Amino acid sequence: MNLLRRQPAARAPARRRTELGLIVLAVVLTGGLYALASLGKAGSLPANIGPFLVIVCGLLLLAHVGMRLWAPFADPILLPSAALLNGIGYVFIARLNHHLAGLQATWTALGVVAFLATLFVVKRARDLERYRYTFAVAGIALLLMPMLPGIGQNINGARLWIRLGPLNFQPGELAKICLAIFFASYLVERADLLAHGTRRVGRFLVLDPKHLGPVLLAWAAAMMVLSFENDLGSSFLFFALFIGMLWVATGRNGYLELGAGMFVAGAAVALKTISHAKVRVRVWRNPWPLANTDGYQIIQAWFAMAAGGIYGDGPGLGSPQRIPQVATDYIFAAIAEELGLLGAAALIVAFLVMVGTGLRIALRAERQFEKLLACGLALILGVQAFVIIGGVTRLIPLTGITLPFVSYGGSSLISNYILLALLLRISNDGATPEPAPADQTVAIAV
Repeated sequence: MNLLRRQPAARAPARRRTELGLIVLAVVLTGGLYALASLGKAGSLPANIGPFLVIVCGLLLLAHVGMRLWAPFADPILLPSAALLNGIGYVFIARLNHHLAGLQATWTALGVVAFLATLFVVKRARDLERYRYTFAVAGIALLLMPMLPGIGQNINGARLWIRLGPLNFQPGELAKICLAIFFASYLVERADLLAHGTRRVGRFLVLDPKHLGPVLLAWAAAMMVLSFENDLGSSFLFFALFIGMLWVATGRNGYLELGAGMFVAGAAVALKTISHAKVRVRVWRNPWPLANTDGYQIIQAWFAMAAGGIYGDGPGLGSPQRIPQVATDYIFAAIAEELGLLGAAALIVAFLVMVGTGLRIALRAERQFEKLLACGLALILGVQAFVIIGGVTRLIPLTGITLPFVSYGGSSLISNYILLALLLRISNDGATPEPAPADQTVAIAV
């Protein structure tokens, strides 16, 4: 006998429950760290511990509800990881500067709103491919905006900011997302031409020089930012983003070699012509002769990390306030002092989890554009974390890039939440099952 049974519609998987459980864990860890930091600093629990936890829970539950509504099949790891990093960063900013903590709380709320707005507006990640040149123009305009007279602001030797009334904003943070979308769209169209030879020289097929134009333009743009804005970090980030995506799209190791050569050439020119770059390299090589001037920050950061040892001085018990700009460039040193090597390693592992998850999303994406875009977004997170942590630990010269979700900074926090939403949109698109027709039935023989 044949029985006819209607196939059930696809249901949201259990990964949203997993996400909710991880969010609760992130809230508990953040609240516990906040309480311990207050006990260590003042000897009593913070008076606002209740409202603090309510606000944190409310923002994260709002983001979680948005995920259930607009991206139910997306990866369950990314949002809780970002929430944990954001929470740890806020606790240390509050422990260092209450005024900045209030501003960071406002920026976090705006970041969650931007996260939800991105999920709501971007219904399918592949739709972004149609606006490639719009994103290219927007990215270049945002990148060059600090150079405009009147609104451009020079802070700590780098011209990265614009002032609009009482608001300071770093437009380069949004530019990196716009350019990642443009790069992914461009490389999807030109990947075959860039991967294989198109001009015959004797018996060999070689790459037509005109197809190297984008690489040269990316290098020129990075050098322009470096020269006019004294922004070492963003120059390296944008150049590494394009070269990395170019290598992923074509699979040709020669582009890595070409990019490395161009970077070395650009760095050599910068060291001869830009005083800001010279100082950073001198401090990186040996900060002790500059201990009372430019080398003071990095030396204090070393003392802080050394004092922390393996287990740390304890939340609220260290002296990270001795480090200038500790809430922005050197927040990793503050975390290493009070949470020790174990806490610093846990922070690095959280970034590795986020980057690895982003690369896994790229591997599982069905369309080439989504693969490249997810790879580029993961690369942005990874390069930023590597550059700032490597600079604080003296692995590389220090630059002004913020530590994603951790350092103080409104423009950085908002742009990283937008980046997170795009990654989750790509993840949802790749995992959403195709809906069965309403009248589809399944025959079962008995």
